[in-house]
Amino acid sequence: MAIPSFVDRVTLTVIAGNGGHGCASVHREKFKPLGGPDGGNGGDGGSIVLRADPQVTTLVEYHRQSVRKASNGEPGMGDHKNGARGEDTVLGVPEGTIITDADTGEVLADLTGDNVEAVVAAGGRGGLGNAALASAARKAPGFALLGEEGESRKIVLELKVVADVGLVGFPSAGKSSLIAAISRARPKIADYPFTTLVPNLGVVVAGDVTYTVADVPGLIEGASLGKGLGFDFLRHIERCQAIVHVVDCATFEPGRDPLSDLDIIEGELSAHGGLEDRPRLVALNKVDIPDAAEIAEMVKADVEARGYKTFVISTKSGEGLNGLTFAMAELVEQRRAMLPPPAPKKIVIRPKAVAEKEAFTIKKMGDGEGGFVWRVRGDKPERWVRQTDFNNGEAVGYLADRLNRLGVEDKLLEIGARPGDAVAIGGGDDPVVFDFAPQVESGAELLSRRGEDQRFEEQRPAVARRRERDAEYQELRGGMHRDAWRVVNAATDGYLSDDEDDNGFEADYRAVGQEPDDDGEDR
Repeated sequence: MAIPSFVDRVTLTVIAGNGGHGCASVHREKFKPLGGPDGGNGGDGGSIVLRADPQVTTLVEYHRQSVRKASNGEPGMGDHKNGARGEDTVLGVPEGTIITDADTGEVLADLTGDNVEAVVAAGGRGGLGNAALASAARKAPGFALLGEEGESRKIVLELKVVADVGLVGFPSAGKSSLIAAISRARPKIADYPFTTLVPNLGVVVAGDVTYTVADVPGLIEGASLGKGLGFDFLRHIERCQAIVHVVDCATFEPGRDPLSDLDIIEGELSAHGGLEDRPRLVALNKVDIPDAAEIAEMVKADVEARGYKTFVISTKSGEGLNGLTFAMAELVEQRRAMLPPPAPKKIVIRPKAVAEKEAFTIKKMGDGEGGFVWRVRGDKPERWVRQTDFNNGEAVGYLADRLNRLGVEDKLLEIGARPGDAVAIGGGDDPVVFDFAPQVESGAELLSRRGEDQRFEEQRPAVARRRERDAEYQELRGGMHRDAWRVVNAATDGYLSDDEDDNGFEADYRAVGQEPDDDGEDR
């Protein structure tokens, strides 16, 4: 099937980039056994941005390719190197494009202005590295947070042509001929109905005023209900500042005359709604035909009696076109003076604020197998679950501490949860399920703190081995003669010193550059 050159409505799937994972790394350098954590943060994912571009006039590119993606953020690295941010994908759309969520029907943005932008899918946030997670209680985290997934949504792009003046009328009334006569636009013109299948735009200069005119495809009775092409193109009139009725005074169709044509078109505009405040002009066209000229002179007074400023024109001979173009320019100037100038701004779509609500909710739900599960929902708990690497026990403990500080554990105990109950956290149909295990307290101190790094509180294996050798050393020094001591010292490649004074043990330590404690152990 051939792809049309003009498309004013498309459905587009946008997928933002994922955030990069944080890095869990420990600084390694000679003579620095405790270099500390140095894992960098992951980069944010790229976003999908729609921008109103005056050089774009159709949505056909998104009709051809209906899925657009942004790049992912790079993961963090050691030595405090943060990952690069994903590049945004900027999509140019015609000015006047309305963005709607395809699933909810919510209008997300209305791009009416040059270079106005809307972020329709935000990139995922990068995960924190272990350097950013370090604290006084957790000096060297052995884990990092995962990057979040970018937003993914299906949107509908609907174009409403932005023009100052809209030309409306029955098919073959001469709208395309009129826009071709007063501008450089060259729409298709033929002697059969519905020649124009897409709106045409033309730029008109009248004195010091420059304005645009839209040639809206022909309307017929019932267009507001979907009859003919009117249902698809009535929306293009909504952006116009003024409306010009192009009336065919030379039609030979039975039951039609200029006044009835005018009433029918006005009825369709009223049924569509929202156009009552637009000023109107009436152009009685095709007066180059003798019979049409007589009809125009007969109905002109009746049309003006209805409150419309009326012009008798001929797009073929040019009669009356100069007065019509200046009259349209006057309406446009008046309308522009009434409307405040739009201020271009960047539109960022964010979730609605929920600060006044609880940070989380807990609901007891059945699991479908005769049991039940405590379902925890909330922005923070669900985001924390997505950031957690469940293959790392320390990361799981850190998640438990975060949930406890938020009050999830206290709330579960308050509403009757018991140790061992199933607790599900996360949105969608695939949440993460835990066994409820509250922290156990003894007096005012916790017997076990989940997620706390105990490595700096424990004795390192190297220290234990050195102290064991020192104990053997003391035992040998206390029971051996000097000559025997020298034999042992030589057998150990000089590990034990042969220096001896009144306090030989201290001298041996000083020989290797160490100072003993009062109890004879190293510091």
